[in-house]
Amino acid sequence: MRRTALLVGTVSALALGLLAQPVTAPRAEAAPTTFAHPGVTVSRAQLDFARGKVDAGAQPWKSAFDQLLASKYADLNRTPKPRAVVECGSYSNPNYGCTDEREDAIAAYTDALAWYLTRDDRYAKKAIQLMDAWSAVIQDHTNSNAPLQTGWAGSTWPRAAEIIKYTYTGGWANSGRFATMLRTVYLPEVINGSNSNGNWELSMMEAAVGISVFLEDKASYDKAMATFRTRTAAYVYLASDGDLPKTVPSQNLTTRDKIVAYWQGQSTFVTGLTQETCRDFTHTGYGISAISHIAETSRIQGQDLYGTDVGERLRQALGFQAKYELGAAVPSWLCGGSLNLGLGPVTEVGYNALHNRLGIAMTNTQTLTQRNRPAGSNNLFVAWETLTHGDNPA
Repeated sequence: MRRTALLVGTVSALALGLLAQPVTAPRAEAAPTTFAHPGVTVSRAQLDFARGKVDAGAQPWKSAFDQLLASKYADLNRTPKPRAVVECGSYSNPNYGCTDEREDAIAAYTDALAWYLTRDDRYAKKAIQLMDAWSAVIQDHTNSNAPLQTGWAGSTWPRAAEIIKYTYTGGWANSGRFATMLRTVYLPEVINGSNSNGNWELSMMEAAVGISVFLEDKASYDKAMATFRTRTAAYVYLASDGDLPKTVPSQNLTTRDKIVAYWQGQSTFVTGLTQETCRDFTHTGYGISAISHIAETSRIQGQDLYGTDVGERLRQALGFQAKYELGAAVPSWLCGGSLNLGLGPVTEVGYNALHNRLGIAMTNTQTLTQRNRPAGSNNLFVAWETLTHGDNPA
């Protein structure tokens, strides 16, 4: 009966002339046999390269490091502000612990980087203090933005934890409690994804992948990576996708009108356009950043996605958005002739992987990346990527 019903549904869709192309499940990149650590977004080799450049006073790494140390996130007097329940509504209303959680996570990551680059154990101890404060208290995320909030903070915590657990020799007594926090509070909120705008699910999968690496959870890693590949294919359009963008099957975007509406009213599809380009570049930047972070983590873990459609979609999305971020005239067919710019500090990871490692010309992305150096933090889940990934061959 089930096969008959599916066949009837398929025939009906064809009869209606539906042009939507649901994403065929791409092969999930398998979790590694042995996880590499530190292995979330940045590797030990990349950290060593950055440390060498900072020690030599070389640019742009020295100015990027100075920027990090001068930031509020590197303040050794910072007081963590954990909450049992973080409540985040739409557009941060209400904001009960949301900013505190995100910024304490960025501070922990900032301190972890500062520890690695200076070997000043005050920074490692500060990172541990921040992580311990939250792992002792937090129980839940609530309200409408809970999945996104969990994705943002959950993307940053594992970056900090990986560096401290695997490079700091002074010990971290409560690392197990921190792992339990990630496993019980964060992972369940993000692992099943979201049918909201694409940047939500991409950020949630970034968190799920990073948490899975820290927990060495192969099943969750594989599940998150499969969701990521489906969502990436549905977030960035390539001409090879056909007349319409690919879709996530669970969203039931089964007609052209539904797809156009979901793509913010954009009805002309060109390579590099994203599902949120016509919303604004800031949210588009969130999506692009998460794609690059997951691809980078996957590469560190032994599966290089940059040579797959993930890399091509990332390259095209970066180039398309960079062109207009740099001031190109907006044609009338694109978002009604008007764009809301503000891509954010999100280009370094993808640019380094695709241009420097693979040798792909990326003129607009290169210009924008170099113009924005040193790239700082977006105060949500992106931080210090000129320092960690700028022209980094490791």
